[in-house]
Amino acid sequence: MAVGYHALPVLLPVAGVRWGTTAAGIKKPGRQDLAVMEIATGSAVAGVFTRNAFCAAPVQVCKQHLQTDQTRYLVINTGNANAGTGARGMQDALTTCRAFAALVGCAPEQVLPFSTGVIGEYLPMDKITAGLVHALSNSASDWNPAAHAIMTTDTLPKGVSLQRNIEGRTITLTGIVKGAGMIRPDMATLLSFIATDASLNAGDLQMLLQEVVRDSFNCITVDGDTSTNDSLILVATGKAHKTRLAVGSAGFLAFKAALLELCQTLAQLVIRDGEGATKFITVTVTGGADKDECGAVAFTIAHSPLVKTAFFASDPNWGRILAAVGRAGVSALDLSKVRILLDDVCIVAGGERHPEYTEARGQAVMDREEITVTVDLQRGVASHTVWTCDFSHDYVRINAEYRT
Repeated sequence: MAVGYHALPVLLPVAGVRWGTTAAGIKKPGRQDLAVMEIATGSAVAGVFTRNAFCAAPVQVCKQHLQTDQTRYLVINTGNANAGTGARGMQDALTTCRAFAALVGCAPEQVLPFSTGVIGEYLPMDKITAGLVHALSNSASDWNPAAHAIMTTDTLPKGVSLQRNIEGRTITLTGIVKGAGMIRPDMATLLSFIATDASLNAGDLQMLLQEVVRDSFNCITVDGDTSTNDSLILVATGKAHKTRLAVGSAGFLAFKAALLELCQTLAQLVIRDGEGATKFITVTVTGGADKDECGAVAFTIAHSPLVKTAFFASDPNWGRILAAVGRAGVSALDLSKVRILLDDVCIVAGGERHPEYTEARGQAVMDREEITVTVDLQRGVASHTVWTCDFSHDYVRINAEYRT
């Protein structure tokens, strides 16, 4: 069960967006595993994708098709990543777009394909093309079925909606995300689809998405592995009002704040539902010379198997955190200034255990489900926050049994 997250909340419809899902039998019979998203004509669409050199065929096709600036449909399958599949994989991704375009009467370039699941296996194209017909027949404004259909090893569907009054109109934002393992997004996230009825220029939407991702999805890690298929799509239908939000305006900044809130919530849901996770851990590094070195320290802690297993055991073995800070590569680090805290309990100061720290105080924090590690480098004003989880027996089991 996800840490601190128990059920999918009410997901608000977004004017100009419809979803359809079906059980195509790609991996398991009877499981919803194929989803299609219809986007109103004239909508702006932005995307960010994995920077893994072995990016999947659908990622490559999505990048090409997005350049046309005419996206009308998304097709998402689970159970098979269509990655590491060479020329045939590219052909299958393109065939998916062509088959769907033929059904709805649009150009293939107006369709974006997405896949997630096992790497190195070819798509079962007969099941996908047959499933597209059924998915279309189930079209509705409800996001809930889609949140279920994009899941792989997730234990729960994940999504969130927000509404804000911006420039005198109620603006809705709704997003869903899948992901639980192979999680350290690099310019994108797992698979996530977000839509709003606000109106924005496509170029502004792309710029905004890239900025927001840096402080949300690119701040999470389950296991330090960047997927071949990471994709995040943001759609702005403009249905709330036709007047576009101008960059730098009060309305634009209010929208950016709402989008950041939504993306951070979605990103944190991935960590809460990390494979085998029993702890939700926030790592905040302050007092850095710049944000990059704060990020290096935070991710070194978050990626350490020794730190993560200590959290799983609820063991206040703070020496593992101290060692991670020391090997993060911060040049000329003055150990006498570094402070490390577990929640509000100071465990390290002046390069050694804080004189008031006791094992009992550390244990009281480590017994909690949600814990914050704070590292103050005291060498500047920069800061960075990363969200991660522990490593449990179940993480090993889930990944050992992933293909069985």
